Amino acid sequence: MIRICPSILNADRSNIGSEIDRIAKESDLLHLDIMDGVFVPNTTFSLEESEKIVSESPIPVDAHLMIRNPENEIQKFMDFGCSSITFHLEATDMAEKCVDLIKSQEVRAGIALKPQTGFSSILDLIEKIDMLLIMTVEPGFGGQSFMESMLPKISEARKYLDERHLKKIWLQVDGGISLDTISKAFLAGADTFVAGSAVFRDEDPGSMVDKLRAKISG
Repeated sequence: MIRICPSILNADRSNIGSEIDRIAKESDLLHLDIMDGVFVPNTTFSLEESEKIVSESPIPVDAHLMIRNPENEIQKFMDFGCSSITFHLEATDMAEKCVDLIKSQEVRAGIALKPQTGFSSILDLIEKIDMLLIMTVEPGFGGQSFMESMLPKISEARKYLDERHLKKIWLQVDGGISLDTISKAFLAGADTFVAGSAVFRDEDPGSMVDKLRAKISG
């Protein structure tokens, strides 16, 4: 199954509700990027803004926590009502605890890997998670170009998951996904795609979601 998850990082911040409505019918999840200015250089949505977005979103919210020590914040995002929470392996020494906490309330648990982090670093935990996010840009900035050097890592992950029949685990990519790059990530093995700039910089974001899906569905 293919999933398209628009990121509101590049949406009009002054009119988030309307921006979400423009893509809700065409999208599988809403991707909410949370940055703390510590693990990554930038900041995004406050806790209050995040809670409002999650509570008002008509589609499930996939929270991507680009924050140091996510174990201190995960419960808040579960309380907000996120259906999926992903944290970075590099951001904590308590990764297994984070996974267990997320799954304790039947929320989907994801782990993200920065470009320089090898796939092998996740092997001890991979069978416990619901989604693996392979970053195809450096986390912390929107609008970056897709890193084709990440395609072998995506393929390595897909081969591992298929050989072990781990079909429950979604393989997500985030960064530089557009009409020009989504097929490359799909052919490498990804099945879940975060797209920000390509969607919200288009005149018709909902139509762009449909175009991205069509690019890899037929």
